[in-house]
Amino acid sequence: MAKIIFIQPDGAQQVVQAEPGWTVMEAAKKEQIRGIEAECGGACACATCHVYVDDAWREKVGKPAEMEEDMLDFAFEVKDSSRLSCQIKVTAELDGLVLRVPDKQF
Repeated sequence: MAKIIFIQPDGAQQVVQAEPGWTVMEAAKKEQIRGIEAECGGACACATCHVYVDDAWREKVGKPAEMEEDMLDFAFEVKDSSRLSCQIKVTAELDGLVLRVPDKQF
């Protein structure tokens, strides 16, 4: 299991345990993380699972693929640290991952 820490816009933290092989979005939806809507169910067809990856984790998480970059064009307040949580696969190396939830998704 990998621990993932979601930080809400108000600073509140929510910690979830995720199975390796899941996506971060699947873990967020299972634990009902506020602000992760995931309207497309993880098909990379919307931007409602947008998160900001903490700077310390950006290299481990990696950069978005071209399809994900295209979908991020539909997200609000995109930053260099923006990722779609449906495209981040949980691995043991991501234990302790810190993500920030944007103020709004759509």
